Amino acid sequence: MDIKRVAIDAVNETIVMTVVHMDYKGQVAKRLNEKMPLAQVKGFRKGQVPKDLVEKQYGKGIKKEEVKKVVDLALERYIQSERLNLLGTPLLKENENLDWDAEELVFEYEIGLVPNFELDLDAKNDIVKYVVTADDKLIDGQVERIQKQFGNAIPQEAVVEGADLKGIFTNEAEGIGNTTTISLSVFKDKATADKFIGKKVGDVVTVNTKDLFEDDHQLMDYLKVSHDVVHTLAVDVDFTIEAITVSEPAELNQELFDKLFGEGKVASLDELKAKIKEDAESQFAQQADQKLLGDVTEFLIENTKFDLPAEFLKKWLQTVGEKKLTAEEAEVEYARSEKGLRFQLIEGKALAQNDIKITFEDLKAFTAKNIRIQMAQFGQTNPTDEEVDGIVARVLSNQDEVKRLSDQVVAEKLLELFKEKANPTTKEVTYEEFIAASYGE
Repeated sequence: MDIKRVAIDAVNETIVMTVVHMDYKGQVAKRLNEKMPLAQVKGFRKGQVPKDLVEKQYGKGIKKEEVKKVVDLALERYIQSERLNLLGTPLLKENENLDWDAEELVFEYEIGLVPNFELDLDAKNDIVKYVVTADDKLIDGQVERIQKQFGNAIPQEAVVEGADLKGIFTNEAEGIGNTTTISLSVFKDKATADKFIGKKVGDVVTVNTKDLFEDDHQLMDYLKVSHDVVHTLAVDVDFTIEAITVSEPAELNQELFDKLFGEGKVASLDELKAKIKEDAESQFAQQADQKLLGDVTEFLIENTKFDLPAEFLKKWLQTVGEKKLTAEEAEVEYARSEKGLRFQLIEGKALAQNDIKITFEDLKAFTAKNIRIQMAQFGQTNPTDEEVDGIVARVLSNQDEVKRLSDQVVAEKLLELFKEKANPTTKEVTYEEFIAASYGE
């Protein structure tokens, strides 16, 4: 068999395979001999059919099957021996005029190659690594929420100053229908809050979403609208009152501190505020890391230029999956997935370029860390190594979980690499400033 590659461009090639009679004749003869005792042709007893008739009836089908086996195996070995780094899998060029009786059978496969490109993690950029602090406003607000949460909710017949309302915001045309609990103090204008004073359960109050809250992003929390519309949404919404309460704040005493954090962990208001600050900033650090990872990802995708075998991949997408795609559907799917594919290649290059490998020990350690965090959230602060190891073993016996956790380990390692190599500018901000930077003003 003769195999050669024909380059079309840097990321597209054709593998041309020429199969001759010697490549498959032995296996075809063997299969025909095996067929002889089983062959059935009208006018002959089973097993007594002449060989030339068996060959005439079954020979072409057997030949096609054996040639396919030979070609498939040779193609696989060739790709391995040439160390071809492919995107997708080889696509056979259809040849309706192939003469199966010819001495030489030629098969052509289209292949798409992983592009060769340079990755510059040190490139100049304006990426910001945010350090998010919990300011006094946020901490005091959290103290108030704790007092309200653990205080007594006293039902009211009518809405009064400082009341909390449970109800549903609705606007059918905008697809808004969200049940929430809201305090009158969250409205930006007192005039809006005053609309509710004196209303009772079952009453409906209509407000406009424009400047409803101090921060437009609160529409995402209370009305469950998307960030895409929060800055421009200006429609009337109805709020149907379902319950009215006034909170009697819980006393900030040792009983409450112990209930929140465990016995003796916090003993004063100052210690409570310090604990709130510590916990909040730990969560903020995770959010800031995710933003940094996303920002570096976007920067690398936009600034790392390379060609993809786009037309090949669109054709390949039509052939994979349970449901075959039309050319138009493949076009849409390629547009949807191209960015992700580009980052996959960038991610692989970053790992290889910096000799970063993901080991099973890395996966076990990451899983164990997550399990300890989850157990602590449910009050199990000191699990034994044996307990954790048992849970790790069960989790990692699930291949879907292994894939999901492996992706998280890769993301964690990339984040550390980006922090080191991408040279982001560090900026200290409040949480409100961080949200504005994340979602836009």
